[in-house]
Amino acid sequence: MKVKIANSLDELKKISPVLLQLRPQYSEETLIAQIQKQQANGYQIAYVEKNDHILCVAGFVMSMKLAWEKHIYIDDLVTAEAHRSTGAGKFIIDWFKTYAKKNDCKQLHLDSGVQRFAAHKFYLREGFSIKSHHFGMNI
Repeated sequence: MKVKIANSLDELKKISPVLLQLRPQYSEETLIAQIQKQQANGYQIAYVEKNDHILCVAGFVMSMKLAWEKHIYIDDLVTAEAHRSTGAGKFIIDWFKTYAKKNDCKQLHLDSGVQRFAAHKFYLREGFSIKSHHFGMNI
């Protein structure tokens, strides 16, 4: 397994089927357009590849906040259905821990839908803790 950062349109097309498993409200075209908009603001996508198969994808941003100092916020983390429970999720989280340290980040953060119990077990097992409730509203 190897973690790569998506930098090209070809890579975005290659990872989009996995990302669409988490974000089915998009088509491939609208997903890639949205990713490109976010990339203009520092959004990046890491992905795990093995034998030309995309196993796991995670969008992320590196940022500074008063509460967290320099940190990485992981968005859109998804392991391809066919590759769940194969170690790909742990592999990318371990990569994020190393990448964060190399970039002088103090913390890793992510949000997870309240209904995603299996994901919560995974995050807790990987060393994350529940630090807050995230509130939001549509306006």
